[in-house]
Amino acid sequence: MSAADAPPSDLTSRLGLPPDARAIILNADDLGMCRAANRAILPLLGEGLLDSSTVMVPCPWAPDALTAAAADPGLDVGVHLVLTSEWTRYRWRPLTGVGTSLVDDAGYFPTAVDVVERHARDEDVAAELAAQLDAALAAGVDVSHLDNHMGSVYGLATGRTFLPQVLELAATRGLPFRLPRSLDGLAAMGADPDAPGSQAILDAATAAADAAGVVILDRLWTHPFELAGEGTPDAEGYDAVKAGFLDLLRGVQQGVTEIFLHPMLHDDELRDAVDYAASKRGYEERLLRDPDVAAVIADEGLVRVGWRDLRAVQRGETVRRGEQ
Repeated sequence: MSAADAPPSDLTSRLGLPPDARAIILNADDLGMCRAANRAILPLLGEGLLDSSTVMVPCPWAPDALTAAAADPGLDVGVHLVLTSEWTRYRWRPLTGVGTSLVDDAGYFPTAVDVVERHARDEDVAAELAAQLDAALAAGVDVSHLDNHMGSVYGLATGRTFLPQVLELAATRGLPFRLPRSLDGLAAMGADPDAPGSQAILDAATAAADAAGVVILDRLWTHPFELAGEGTPDAEGYDAVKAGFLDLLRGVQQGVTEIFLHPMLHDDELRDAVDYAASKRGYEERLLRDPDVAAVIADEGLVRVGWRDLRAVQRGETVRRGEQ
């Protein structure tokens, strides 16, 4: 059986939906990364155009994001667990300090996932991830779930995974975690769905999550992080990005699928901070406001849910979809 053919879990039924429902979570990663992220994501959350977002607690604009999330209990905000700092001119450090295995020679998180997987000590990872969650909770945020920046805990680069540390944290704190049951859609994150044993590795991870009582997804989808032809006269424009995203929505299958984006304002700050994809992040902010996106979601009968709904399932609470 291929990853794409793998049957979904019973999560839709546990959410009170029909077993054949095609449910989606529209999530914005990278809240708190910079001011351009906050200025795009917080209004989208407030207007109901996003279902959830996750904040990068070690980043410079995280205090602003955490304050906003704490002030509005209706916002579905989780923690985007960070072990990397990928940009050249704009970087961040661990909350647990620079005297650990989590930093490069300059004292920042490494730029690449493979460096983290090769050099980070398990105990340093566990301490840092717990510190990031604790900081969000201490700020007053009703944290809905955990996910991960750049897939640095999954073992996508070298095969060394930090999922045991994440799942222990998620189980202890009663939080769901962004781990899909299927490799379908993970190529955009750097996974090779055709690599020998890949599905078996994921099956072992999902079995561990189930054994720990951590609620996870059926599928995790996104679209390419970069623009095709970026930096050339032939770079794809908004219409092409939109067409691809609408096709992505039309392809959603039975079960619960998170579709994650990185909406930000395409302004001078963002262009100065990132090495690539500034315009793509601006396009994603436009996408979420585009009436054609809402129309396809409606026409396809897609059901929007949030991570708080999944947290309620994990904690044995009543699922109150759509309620603030």
